[in-house]
Amino acid sequence: MPREHILQGLEPDNLLAFLALVGFHRALDHAEPGWHSRVYWGGVPLRPRLVVSKDLTRAEILDAAARGCNALAEVHSFGEHKNLNFDIAEARRQLEEACKGDPGSGRLRMDLLSALMSDVASKDGKIRATPFCVMFGQGRQYFLERLESVPKGLPPRELANEVTADDLNSPARLEQALFHRWVRQDRTQSFRWDPLEDRRYALRFEDPSDDKGLTVHGANRLASLALPLLTAVPRRERGEVRLFALTTSWDSGSVIVSWPVWSRPASLKAVVKMLAGCGISKPCGGLGVIAIYRSERISVGKYINFTRAVPVEVGQPA
Repeated sequence: MPREHILQGLEPDNLLAFLALVGFHRALDHAEPGWHSRVYWGGVPLRPRLVVSKDLTRAEILDAAARGCNALAEVHSFGEHKNLNFDIAEARRQLEEACKGDPGSGRLRMDLLSALMSDVASKDGKIRATPFCVMFGQGRQYFLERLESVPKGLPPRELANEVTADDLNSPARLEQALFHRWVRQDRTQSFRWDPLEDRRYALRFEDPSDDKGLTVHGANRLASLALPLLTAVPRRERGEVRLFALTTSWDSGSVIVSWPVWSRPASLKAVVKMLAGCGISKPCGGLGVIAIYRSERISVGKYINFTRAVPVEVGQPA
């Protein structure tokens, strides 16, 4: 039983895959902090490696990750709100309520809300959403609705008779995302973080507007649980107070998401530290960082997507 496991499913240049890695690390730490989980990148092709402090089977790791996901998803509740378009007063009320919550779930709730919005960054009386929110009702896609249902494994209405929450929350779904080459065959909801969700008319045999697209449910579930680590911060940009999150920056009129790959086993806290340095003009060094990947947020008609990332800062391990 190994102490190191290769996560073959997670490519370094896919935003959804990277967020899934961070969410997986968070879920594992939450469920089994005594395992002292560490992650690093290596091999050809480049893939993340999970390092734990004891001999564990893949089944044991997946079971712990599933338990962590279930616990972290409990605070993903937004009532009747489907879109991240609160007015300033409502945003402030929700943030204050989270601050007054109990030390356990209240902190988790506060981390989640502070990654989504700020009552300081607003436009026309409505809060600005985290740059990772690219759904505002277009095509009947609602961000908060999905941010509640996907982590909890609640199937969309059209699949209610085909899959159950037990199926969507099973460790097998996480295994498909983490340990196997992705075969996008799930009709469940996604967040448009996968660059393959940018499906355009050009060179298509059929009209893509009728092609609902397929995804990897386990990857979306894990990625949604990474968001609370990507705290949103208001910042003045071009005369306006905009909202940025860890790993995001503004470049030539576009939102850019940057993330590192690193060669030394790093704890979740160390990973967050690296992420905090990637949205600034001079990306973080040290900690074994060997590359910084950059993805651009783009608009394609009424939809918003993220491009496949390219490495822009490459160096030798320190």
